[in-house]
Amino acid sequence: MAIKEIPLEKLDTEEFIAQQVAAIRAAAADGVALSALSGGVDSAVVTLLAHRALGSQLKSYFIDTGLMRENEPQQIVDWFADLGVKVEVVDAADRFFDALRGLSDPEMKREQGITQPFYKDVFADLLRRVNANILLQGTNFTDVQETAAGVKRQHNVFEQIGIDPRKAFGYKVLEPILALRKPAIRAVGRALGLPAELAQRPPFPGPALAARIVGEVTRERVAIVRRATAIVEACLEDSGAFQYLAILHEDRVTGVRDGKRDFGYQIEIRCWDSEDAVTALPTDIPFARLRTMADRITDTVPGVVSVTYNIAAKPPSCIEAV
Repeated sequence: MAIKEIPLEKLDTEEFIAQQVAAIRAAAADGVALSALSGGVDSAVVTLLAHRALGSQLKSYFIDTGLMRENEPQQIVDWFADLGVKVEVVDAADRFFDALRGLSDPEMKREQGITQPFYKDVFADLLRRVNANILLQGTNFTDVQETAAGVKRQHNVFEQIGIDPRKAFGYKVLEPILALRKPAIRAVGRALGLPAELAQRPPFPGPALAARIVGEVTRERVAIVRRATAIVEACLEDSGAFQYLAILHEDRVTGVRDGKRDFGYQIEIRCWDSEDAVTALPTDIPFARLRTMADRITDTVPGVVSVTYNIAAKPPSCIEAV
């Protein structure tokens, strides 16, 4: 990769902010730019940098893909309203479920089901609507590193693997935090005034809950993993872990309810201790807490009969399943 990482210990947050604000202003000039806000710390930091640089020249959008966590669109709108940033929610669920229909291969889901609808369809339409030609997004150093190494295709990596967004999609993509990993991004967020609930939020993938469904992504399966995710996040938010999530597996498994066979779904819980997502170890969670999560999931998430906990490190495992 041609990108030079700025590690946390060498990061001067105020200098970095000033440089990126100037770069965004220069790129946009007198035009309009669009910020793709997903609600994670990466896109939140980029949105605040762009807001500081451009003010009313910036249009910020939250794309509701239908794959988000419970109540997430309104939560993001409210958080950013408190920061002085107006965010418009775009309902694009039908587009994404149509694109994902019938896909089960992880790379096809990421490319055909997520990347193409985002960049060729939704973002392109929005840029035309507001007469903009720049899209700002929160691609970080680890995203590029994993894509370039072939670990998995991150949906938001282009120029670093030889794809020119202007030729492919018709607009420029600007990536202000490309040289940073998660700890450094959080530090910049705090310096920008990002509240702790956002600055310290666990990472959430761009493909959202589609990255946590093994096999085909349907509305029914998203509803299952969404509810399991809410339970896992509520139970582990005080764990101090780097990331925690629920995964819905493809095959159904045999269970028992009321003395009868219940052929149902399996949820896998993953919880990670990590600094930068490059390597990670499963968090040592007390067994009683694991049991509590399992009971809540099997009691309240329709169709789930089995709950497991991942104990393999990264590598050879990975933080997300898809």
